[in-house]
Amino acid sequence: MTAIAIDGLNRLDDWVNRYRDRVDFLLVRLERIERTDIAYRDEGLEGASESISVGGHVRACYKGGWGFASFNSLADLERHIQATISAARWVGDDVTRLAQIPIHCATVPLALTGTDPRVVPLERKRDLCDRYHQLLSGAGREIASTGVRYLDQTQQVWIATSEGTRIDQSWHDLELRAFATARHGDVVQTGRETTGSRQGFEDMENLEARVEGAARRAIAALQLPSVPGGNYTVAIDPILTGLFVHEAFGHLSEADAIYENPDLLEVMTLGRQFGPSNLQVWDGAAPVGHRGSYQFDDEGAPATATQLVQDGRLVGRLHSRETAGRLEESPTGNSRCLDYHHSPLVRMTNTWIECGQTPVEEMIRGIDCGLYAANWLGGSTNGELFTFSAGEACWIRDGQLCEPVRDVTLSGNVFQTLADIEAIGDDFVWDESGGCGKGGQNGLAVGVGGPSLRIRNVSIGGQID
Repeated sequence: MTAIAIDGLNRLDDWVNRYRDRVDFLLVRLERIERTDIAYRDEGLEGASESISVGGHVRACYKGGWGFASFNSLADLERHIQATISAARWVGDDVTRLAQIPIHCATVPLALTGTDPRVVPLERKRDLCDRYHQLLSGAGREIASTGVRYLDQTQQVWIATSEGTRIDQSWHDLELRAFATARHGDVVQTGRETTGSRQGFEDMENLEARVEGAARRAIAALQLPSVPGGNYTVAIDPILTGLFVHEAFGHLSEADAIYENPDLLEVMTLGRQFGPSNLQVWDGAAPVGHRGSYQFDDEGAPATATQLVQDGRLVGRLHSRETAGRLEESPTGNSRCLDYHHSPLVRMTNTWIECGQTPVEEMIRGIDCGLYAANWLGGSTNGELFTFSAGEACWIRDGQLCEPVRDVTLSGNVFQTLADIEAIGDDFVWDESGGCGKGGQNGLAVGVGGPSLRIRNVSIGGQID
């Protein structure tokens, strides 16, 4: 960090103060990234690398028009500031509307409860991945394809704005993904196991049972029957709840999509009833220790915990300073970028549904004929519509968990599905395995959480009788 610390940070105030009067808003963000990336696939090690990158970006706003530039050389920073300001002045023809935030000068220490991944040798990380990969490959002759991906990344970010904010903030992020695909004739099934952490390297260790379980699930699913397609009452576990609230509802709460879309703005009217009176939905980076946690976003706005749904009614949405200003609402600290190559967008952080009061056993007892779905394989959303694939599922008959099934895909309209929630479990699980994609910035670390849910009338895609 010496180059930035000596050359960049000592001159950052001078650069920002020199040009602050030429625009309505100016921000310089400098960054240092240390990264390890290890990949195993099928026959063995596909690649292992360690890298350090240093760079930054400049954002300027003038009469509502934005300029942006990213760079790797601090020697060119003043030229990039000038070019960014020129671009903003070329396109600006309106009024700059940025919600006010407190001015902060803060240094945020790196928070860890375990071992810093930077002090762990590459060989130890590679051996860990090799051990997991051997467990997948050796799970059975039905295994046709395997993969393990390990990532750790340490980011240190400096932010300086024309308003006087000065932030020095760092975090670690670790992720491990494992999959195994099993084949029997024309039947193909995949098991996945994914985990993430901002606490320390130890969270990536001792996952043998979970990794091998992914391969075992894939093999077992080859012999399981599919579910006839139709509408069912479904109980979902907290992992699927977290995926649902993030993908299906969280993206609709991001205000950059809302204020540019009059139809969506009408649908997402504050005060509208979306779910049962005991439904509470939140998003925020303020809760400590999760993969979407931080103290300041990439505009220098302090992190918050924003309630999106209160007692089933829409009461909030996620904002950058611009979207908050345009909609005349409060900023929420949700302006995030993947790294210095990108301009920040309105992004989720940690998104969760509060636990309810229904014991899970009672929730299941209330289903005469339905399905229990757990874990996840994947999913997608398109506006109000969602489709998710469960990693595991079984029949529920007369309030009892019965024989397992495969190929359970849940789909529907998010607003109708929220209205169809019948019971909210008294359990709760955080899932730190997520990486969010938006606007070409894929893999941004997020956390999700929630309780088990019982939902009526869920559309299940499966075998057509």
